[in-house]
Amino acid sequence: MKFGLGVPTGTEGMMYPVPYADPDQAIMLAVEAERLGFDSVWGNDHVSTQAYVRAEFSEAPRFYDPYIYLAFVAAETTTLELATAITVMSFRHPAIVAKQAATLDQLSHGRFILGVGIGAYREETESLWPGKPLHRGRQADEFLQALELLFTKRRASYDGEFVSFTDIESYPKPYRGRLPVLSGGNAAGSKERAAKYANGWLPAVLTPDEIADGVTEIRMTAEQAGRELPEDFEVAPQFSVGIGATSQAALEAFEATQLFTHMRSLSTSTLRDQQGGWLDRNLIGSPAEILDKVHAYAESGVTTLSGLLFGCNTVEQTLDAMADFAENVIAPYKKSAPHNAAPEA
Repeated sequence: MKFGLGVPTGTEGMMYPVPYADPDQAIMLAVEAERLGFDSVWGNDHVSTQAYVRAEFSEAPRFYDPYIYLAFVAAETTTLELATAITVMSFRHPAIVAKQAATLDQLSHGRFILGVGIGAYREETESLWPGKPLHRGRQADEFLQALELLFTKRRASYDGEFVSFTDIESYPKPYRGRLPVLSGGNAAGSKERAAKYANGWLPAVLTPDEIADGVTEIRMTAEQAGRELPEDFEVAPQFSVGIGATSQAALEAFEATQLFTHMRSLSTSTLRDQQGGWLDRNLIGSPAEILDKVHAYAESGVTTLSGLLFGCNTVEQTLDAMADFAENVIAPYKKSAPHNAAPEA
């Protein structure tokens, strides 16, 4: 199982206070992640400040474009995988995303992972489509169908309810001919899109049992649709991390962070059914307790812990927590993982 860090592309005012990370600090967090042994970094995607953030902070947050940010990180790293968690499908035309994603994948020599979803905040989509009715689920279906054509066909055309284009020759193609596309979200539609169109599923804040049940549901839906999931189908849930001497100390520290406030803000949308049991649904506790949870998630079918968000309010605190997690969770897990076991004589 791999480990990914959530990086501050659109996190100020949401997961972290305003201000949190300036451009140099934002890049430095990704570079430090590679040095510490994280396998990937995951950037989120916002075009405008949410109403609740404007109400809480007088200063506007810095929301960096994830593609430009990840391209800069690609030039500063060598092995780190670069991912979106998520690209909001209603923000861009699929032909633009195909061009951006394939270009980044080529420049990084195949290190890009495209996580997509409908987005947590409808208000952002409505600000881009004023007065125009948009069903984000149906639009997402069309987006993924169109994206597959753009990635695989020399000339692509698509005529849908929300997405249309004619005779697009989109180059370059992905570096290895295929780019991992992960369907983000916990809702039934997200799982259905993972089953029908994607190479993986990117949920958030679920227990190991909930993830195992979700994977079973995705496989059944794929089978009913006549599709065989790829062997390397990714199961890449996102969690918050609160690491402390004890589970109680870790929880108390976590509840004092902006990240906890943000997760509460999603109680009516993305995390509607995940507002209880913070210890069970996230990586919160002592290093030994978190390591046990990591093993449980691996056994449930998780392949990547994507976009881990550390419960901290400053970059300095985040760096300390990353180092603690890397030394006391990532390193012991990788050392004990079955594929690292020495062969029998």
